[in-house]
Amino acid sequence: MSVGGLLTVQSGQGRGQDVEVISSFMRCVAVALDVPVADVPQPDPVGSDWKGQLRQWLARRHLGLVQLAGATTFNWPGYWIAVAKLNDSHRDAAVLMFGSPSGVVLSPADETLVGRPASDLAISEGYVVAAFEPVRRVVTQHPSVEGQVVGLFVAEKASSAMRAVKRVSALAGRGLEGDRYAAKAGTFTPTSDTLKGYDLTLIESEALDSLTLPDGSQLGYGEARRNVVTKGVELNALVGRKFVIGDVVCFGQRLCEPCSHLELLTKPGALRLLVHRGGLRADVLTDGLLDLGDVIRASD
Repeated sequence: MSVGGLLTVQSGQGRGQDVEVISSFMRCVAVALDVPVADVPQPDPVGSDWKGQLRQWLARRHLGLVQLAGATTFNWPGYWIAVAKLNDSHRDAAVLMFGSPSGVVLSPADETLVGRPASDLAISEGYVVAAFEPVRRVVTQHPSVEGQVVGLFVAEKASSAMRAVKRVSALAGRGLEGDRYAAKAGTFTPTSDTLKGYDLTLIESEALDSLTLPDGSQLGYGEARRNVVTKGVELNALVGRKFVIGDVVCFGQRLCEPCSHLELLTKPGALRLLVHRGGLRADVLTDGLLDLGDVIRASD
């Protein structure tokens, strides 16, 4: 069956369809991006948000997965992915489309579909892999990957005020002790444990110090609602990399872009001014203590 646009496992035939859809979808993504198939996530179809995992993997590359509203009539001179019925009409799988009008250029589950026009397919879903902002660099040419911690903050509940601390325990796979995300009670805490990047958030002090809101004010370090405020390190350059804060090992999952929720809890203008400067979302890989003044540096 389909729930919220995601194919879900029931039993027997349903599970087989899921495996085929996921494996063919990931093969299509690999070809569209010209990367090895082994580099693309291969989620377990049982109980996982596989599209969510794919979106997180793409976000490290500043890419997103956009679902099409009218997949059956969509055309453009580029790659896009369709989920369609195979020739036996009992199974779904992903195919890679190209061109306007579009045709199949890759069909991992059934090679006989290659060359077929979109108009001949029973398409149920369509997706485009697209850059978040294709013309803007988010990492400088020679980024600094070492700095220090100048602020530590936690909030016990979603949307509650951030509290400054001088020392805090980092918990592997959870976050900071006393913080809403470690308690799985944050505004954006995912329902699936397979989704990553919710343990820890960081932001550069330089971004906050240079920000002037339309009313002439600035955001305080705690108002930015990130756990760790840094100085001297370019956080955007840590996406997809291991780094350490003191002796705590972390992994940069993706940019922590600002959103309307942040602006709602702060001041007008914060969203626009923090685009690509909103910091980093990271996983905590080892237990340890974080202290003000700790060194933060890339470790890979």
